[in-house]
Amino acid sequence: MLVAVFTNPSKEKINEKLTLKAKEILKKQLDYKHKDAVDFGMMLVGDQVVNEFVNNYTYTENYYLFSLCKINWNSEKITIGGGAFGQVWISSKIDEKAEMLIDALKR
Repeated sequence: MLVAVFTNPSKEKINEKLTLKAKEILKKQLDYKHKDAVDFGMMLVGDQVVNEFVNNYTYTENYYLFSLCKINWNSEKITIGGGAFGQVWISSKIDEKAEMLIDALKR
């Protein structure tokens, strides 16, 4: 148990993984015919959008032996990842929620 406590990933490490996953989802949704333009747009705006999403809609619950990462969307709290023993796992539920979010934004 002591090893689990000392190797529980920090909130920053979990947010880092979430940021990478959110960037991956955002890039997948964008048109890759103009890859250079997409990369430039991500550099200018995408990073800010992703960071705002991670900071405003996700949160981490630390249980000392492990941590859970949750998303708060429309008053619904869903576990989308977790961490233990220095590792962070992101669930495929974040992909589902991202699809719902993008569909809502397109309307």
